[in-house]
Amino acid sequence: MAHADATETQQYLTFTLAGEVFAVDVAKVREILEWSSITKVPQTPGFMRGVINLRGSVVPVIDLRQKFGMPETERSIDTCIIVVEVETAMETLVLGMLADSVQEVFELEGGNIEPAPRIGTKLDTSFLKGMGKRGDTFLIILDIDRVFGEDDLAGLAAAGEAAA
Repeated sequence: MAHADATETQQYLTFTLAGEVFAVDVAKVREILEWSSITKVPQTPGFMRGVINLRGSVVPVIDLRQKFGMPETERSIDTCIIVVEVETAMETLVLGMLADSVQEVFELEGGNIEPAPRIGTKLDTSFLKGMGKRGDTFLIILDIDRVFGEDDLAGLAAAGEAAA
C-alpha cells in the first residue's frame, strides 16, 4: 500500500457498524439519509437489502455488516443510509450503505494512517485504505471503490435496473 504524504490532509466521514468505527473519504459521500422504505429485489446477494427511490433514481442499498460477515443491521433511531459514489472500470455507481450511526466528519493527515494489519482483522484488507489514528483510538478507513468486486457491482447495477 502506498503511504499518503504525511502532510496531506483528507476529510473522512465516520460511522459505526456493530460497535466498530469505520471511515470513508468524504469526497465519495453524496448524502446521508434517514432509514426509509427499502424495496427488496429477488435473487440478489444477501448483503443487498434492496433499493430506494432517491428523487426518481433507483439506488441499491447494501448492508455493510453482512458484506463484512457481521450480523444483519437492525433498524434503530440512529440507523441511516450513507449514499456514496463507487468508481468501477466502466462507470460510477451510486449506492446506499446502511450504517448503525453516523458520527462526524474530521480531517486526518496521511501520517496518521497506518497500513491495515494482516492478522486479526475480520475484514479482507484489500479494501482498506488503512487504520486511522485519532488520539488513542483507531478507526478502519475503507477504500469504498474496492469494497465490492466487479461481480458484486455488476449484480448491483443489474438489480437497480430490474427494479426501475
